[in-house]
Amino acid sequence: MSVSNSQLLQSLNCLLKPEKVKDYCPNGLQVEGKKKVTKLVTGVTASQALIDHAVSINADAILVHHGYFWKGESPCITGMKRKRIQTLLQHNINLYAYHLPLDIHPTLGNNAQLARLLGITDILPLEENNPQSVVMQGKFEGGISPIELTRLLSTKLAKNPLHEPAIKTKIETVAWCTGGGQGYIALAAEKGIDAYITGEVSEQTIHTAREMDIHFYAAGHHATERYGVKTLGEYIQQKLGIEAVFVDIDNPA
Repeated sequence: MSVSNSQLLQSLNCLLKPEKVKDYCPNGLQVEGKKKVTKLVTGVTASQALIDHAVSINADAILVHHGYFWKGESPCITGMKRKRIQTLLQHNINLYAYHLPLDIHPTLGNNAQLARLLGITDILPLEENNPQSVVMQGKFEGGISPIELTRLLSTKLAKNPLHEPAIKTKIETVAWCTGGGQGYIALAAEKGIDAYITGEVSEQTIHTAREMDIHFYAAGHHATERYGVKTLGEYIQQKLGIEAVFVDIDNPA
């Protein structure tokens, strides 16, 4: 079973609606390859290792969360960027990338999938009156201890999280944003949330957690964003009938 690269693009755009999101990079088909797609590789980042794996299994397309052409980066195609794009073009591989549209999708997205893994319920946007909020809030039914949440994150994500503790010994409410969402911790604390989960930590994040008394967990940018693109690939395989292979390129960050 195969589909055209334009049909795959249309299906992804219809599902993720990138036109409704203001982002830091172009979403959709970033590098055009062959017209027919039979095998799709999915992964978190369009690294050289992921591209090389796609080449090795004769994939026709790659679908990632982190693609290319970020706002503020050099537009010159040199060095590492040249090698990546050259490999794609030499092997006629399509590259599709969806950043914030994949983070916020209500069922397939990174935030939704992290909530599913952790058993978070009563999910709502943390940013009021913003249906496109990239940071969410919810509850742990019956509550969970800070140590139990550390263990849960470690078990589900296969990575030991950094935990900056607060005074509360029971976590009932939680806010989260996968990837580099540490900047939303103050908003979560202002709303009285017990714990905040994201991928990364900055120097100032720890001071905010301590001074605003909120449990903070940095569980890894890569680790928290594996599951959206994996689930999206599975959805595309079921809907369009093409083969989708998730490839997890290890990244401790």
